[in-house]
Amino acid sequence: MMSDNKNFVKEITNIEEDFAKWYTDIVLKAELADYTAVKGFITIRPYGYAIWENIQKYADEKFKEHGVQNIAMPVLIPESLLQKEKDHVEGFAPEVAWVTIGGGEELEERLCVRPTSETIFSTMYSKWLNSWRDLPYKYNQWCNVLRWEKETRPFLRSREFLWQEGHTIHETAKEAEDFTLEMLEVYADVIENLLAIPVLKGRKTPTEQFAGAEATYTVETLMHDGRALQAGTSHYFGQNFTKPFDIKFQNREGKEEYAYQTSWGISTRLIGAVIMAHGDNRGLKLPPRVAPIQVVIVPVAMHKEGVKEKAEELKNILSKKYRVELDVREQYSPGYKFNDWEMRGVPVRIEIGPRDIEANKCVVVRRDNLEKIEVNLDELSEKLNDILENIQANMYNECAKRAKEKTTIANNLEEFIENLNKNQGYVKTMWCGSEECEEKIHELTGAKSRCIPFNQEKIGDKCVCCGKPADKMVVWGRQY
Repeated sequence: MMSDNKNFVKEITNIEEDFAKWYTDIVLKAELADYTAVKGFITIRPYGYAIWENIQKYADEKFKEHGVQNIAMPVLIPESLLQKEKDHVEGFAPEVAWVTIGGGEELEERLCVRPTSETIFSTMYSKWLNSWRDLPYKYNQWCNVLRWEKETRPFLRSREFLWQEGHTIHETAKEAEDFTLEMLEVYADVIENLLAIPVLKGRKTPTEQFAGAEATYTVETLMHDGRALQAGTSHYFGQNFTKPFDIKFQNREGKEEYAYQTSWGISTRLIGAVIMAHGDNRGLKLPPRVAPIQVVIVPVAMHKEGVKEKAEELKNILSKKYRVELDVREQYSPGYKFNDWEMRGVPVRIEIGPRDIEANKCVVVRRDNLEKIEVNLDELSEKLNDILENIQANMYNECAKRAKEKTTIANNLEEFIENLNKNQGYVKTMWCGSEECEEKIHELTGAKSRCIPFNQEKIGDKCVCCGKPADKMVVWGRQY
């Protein structure tokens, strides 16, 4: 039976005509999230949350391989703590929500709903740390945070979102710096190997780094429309928090010394990245490793004897190795179901009817390229593994190909503007390091520096903006 989705997908805006509306349609129609009565806040629905659980599980295992332990900190932070690190409080002040009344009485001190937890972690570290023998502290928490964003979009920029925030302290600057980069590599692993999205790794410019950090490192991703999405960041703080928060220890020489600190985080924004990097006009397209349902079985002519039973038997066999769903909804036609599961991004659909059963085979349909493959039922479990791995690799390669096609080089501002308008994506340029040039580029193009890539290329020796000597290559892009 052919999958005719003309009537079905008319409810999804065309991806090339209105990308923002297409994105919202997918979020709502695939039942990933929904708007609530609280402006700027979303409900993450079970299907969306299951994606987050798979990200969480994969990342958490990687963190633990690096000696990280999970912890839980309070959601409320006293104002006096937030004020201790000047750059940090200035960076977050516009986004903070305050609690001023508790139990009907006005509080003596305002409490902020955590926008991030450096300050509360620092206070506790100061209390717990005594000697170099105690170090390092490698702690992480999976939690929610609240930032009063002016413009919101589900997953990409919600006022409340789920994330993990790792906070570590170390004996030496080198150990802390090394760990900052180790965690960036973990994020690259999560995004590339689990989510099938290539990353651009590098250091943020001073203007774009985290408030209070000495250095911020980033993994950047490119979406279908050529806009960039910052997918994860890892920060080296040096002693910027340990000094004001008095996080000191007796070093190996018996002298008092301040510890060195890091912090790093990824969030439910990654669900938005999956939608925008992989989706198409049929809807969501999920990489098999992160998909809540990897295989859906749709019986055809369910009313005929033995069809439903054979489908159930298949589910029981395949469920031992894969995340499998059996669609036996009687109120919908097989064609509707095909479209429905395609829209939800399930990597593989198995179609099986009376003739298939008679021939001891089924039809396997790939979501990534819609290819149909006839497979012998005796070989199905084994062949599915190869098909799913091939889909994972193909989805990564498609994204990598797009990123390459949407990456250009500019030697002057005219080229920069022309490239972005003709082929929105990454623009590589040389940059003199001046904040003024960075601001001017943003004003003229709407693009911001994504990072100073670790892999530097010599594409000239003059700044793209002012023409002065430049020795840093920077990648720019319009962002989400």
